[in-house]
Amino acid sequence: MRRTAVNPLSVDVVSVQSQVVYGRVGNNVAVPTLEGLGLSVAAVPTVVFSNTPHYPTMHGGVVPVEWFEGYLKDLTARGATRALRVLLVGYLGDPVQADALARWIGQLLKEDTHLRIVIDPVLGDHDHGIYVDARLVDAYRRSLLPLADGLTPNGFELAQLTGLAVNDTESVVAAARTLLTGRTRWVAVTSAAPDTWSHDEMQVVFVTRTQVEVITHPRINVAPKGTGDLFCATLAGHWLNGISLPEATALACRQVVSALLSTQQANCAELLLPPTGGHANQHGLLAHQRTRQFTYQIKH
Repeated sequence: MRRTAVNPLSVDVVSVQSQVVYGRVGNNVAVPTLEGLGLSVAAVPTVVFSNTPHYPTMHGGVVPVEWFEGYLKDLTARGATRALRVLLVGYLGDPVQADALARWIGQLLKEDTHLRIVIDPVLGDHDHGIYVDARLVDAYRRSLLPLADGLTPNGFELAQLTGLAVNDTESVVAAARTLLTGRTRWVAVTSAAPDTWSHDEMQVVFVTRTQVEVITHPRINVAPKGTGDLFCATLAGHWLNGISLPEATALACRQVVSALLSTQQANCAELLLPPTGGHANQHGLLAHQRTRQFTYQIKH
């Protein structure tokens, strides 16, 4: 009897970012978050570390580019990209990975122009400055940003990518709009314009060519690693599941606040992930979350 061909594993999301043995960053955050939203995920590591660098010891390193390229090629060869709906990109270990990834994305987009590309251009933050290979700033600009449907930089990363001041909400919007070229339709800026925050609040600014959403959310006095990874994965997952982008952004904010509250209450060294569908309203701290919407005229 001839054996019939078997179908490949269906994959909704390919998540390309860091992996650690201990901790909650990169794919250690993205995979459970996306699976909690009912999505099938293939995780591609860019670096493999024992833990994040802020501990006294760390082992591991950047995935060799020949391995990295092989992971991507074998996903295609196994048929895993046939039903792919979203490619999520986070922490990269080397500019060469950015170029290899861009080539692979280009091939995918030739076969499926509806594939959604969401990129979190991980570079650094206001507290620590750039904490990756500094050459990645140009690598993102040159190779990856033009391929993205959406971007989730923090305020510091937005400034690095655009070379513009991002001191207040208006300047954040202006800088984000310079990235809305080619395929790119939206930018969600986390930790945006910190000089404008009150002592117990932070804000995320969601920007398109014609619309701005400013989401104010509670500031929790704890700072585990991985919150940006959680925000990006949650936003992308809800968007893929049919939620509008502004609402998906708001849900991502709630999920991050909920995770921070859980982490704070447990006095845990690493980010604790609440149920993906959960809301921080159960803690009574998001009742005052508010969204202000502005519609901008397009000037020709």
